[in-house]
Amino acid sequence: MSVAKIIEISATSNDSFEDAIRQGIDKASKSVDNIKGAWVAEQKVTVENGKISGYRVDMRVTFVLK
Repeated sequence: MSVAKIIEISATSNDSFEDAIRQGIDKASKSVDNIKGAWVAEQKVTVENGKISGYRVDMRVTFVLK
């Protein structure tokens, strides 16, 4: 039997949503073992002078407890 836990994280990127997701998972995996998946709950952009200046994702990351 396995038991999983879910944590919520936010990650940002200047390039894209995909890069924000990648950076968030990479950073989380440095302190959390056994990550099995993630669900992107929200995507947001910041706008400056009429142009997108940043991408942010809020994710729920699932990992299996030892």
